[in-house]
Order: sequence, then C-alpha cells, then structure tokens
Amino acid sequence: QVQLVEPGGGLVQPGGPLRLSCAASGSFTSIYNMGWYRQAPGEQRELVATITNFGKTNKADSVADRFRISRDYKKNMVYLEMSDLKPGDSATYYCNAERVFNNGDYYPDDFWGQGLQVTVTS
Repeated sequence: QVQLVEPGGGLVQPGGPLRLSCAASGSFTSIYNMGWYRQAPGEQRELVATITNFGKTNKADSVADRFRISRDYKKNMVYLEMSDLKPGDSATYYCNAERVFNNGDYYPDDFWGQGLQVTVTS
C-alpha cells in the first residue's frame, strides 16, 4: 500500500501565499501522476493541479495563473505553491497518487491523503 502524508494547511489572509506538501511512502516503484484536489463544504471534489512523472502539469483554470505544482522525484513528494489566495480557495485539500506501479503491476485504485484544511479569510 501507499501512504500520503500532508502536513500544513491553515489560515491565510486574502492575497497571501501558502505552500502545501505531500510525501508518499510505502510499497511502490513509481507514481505516474501526483497532485492535489480540493473539496469545499457542499461541493464536489475538484481537481486543482497534477503533475506526471515526466513533469507534465494540468491545472484548473481557476488557479492556473496563481498556483504552481512541482515534484521532488527522489523524495517522492509533491508541492503546491499557492499565491494570491482568495476566499473561494478555502477548502479541504487532498493529495492524490494515480497509476501507482509496484512489482510489475499497477494498484487498482488511486491513493489519497487524509486532507488538510485551507481557509482564506481576513
């Protein structure tokens, strides 16, 4: 299995920055896609940003010019650098690992972190 640990999160003022990190550990050889999703109360979980093991990124239009995603492949970590945060960015943010390869095959399901709260308020 794979564990995703996401320390951090917290309270930030509008316009401010925040950096999220996620560390993957457990039994795997490689992770094709890592990224972040978020879910606000009463809303569906939505993609924020993902990055493949080739460095190709995909971001939601709402964050494309404000958020940056990166990976440290040696440390099996993914980061989300958020800037110019808005109250609408408030949500629980979840780290995700997709197409995780181990012992000659892929795990059947994605892996998720426990989630961390980001609140943007003055």
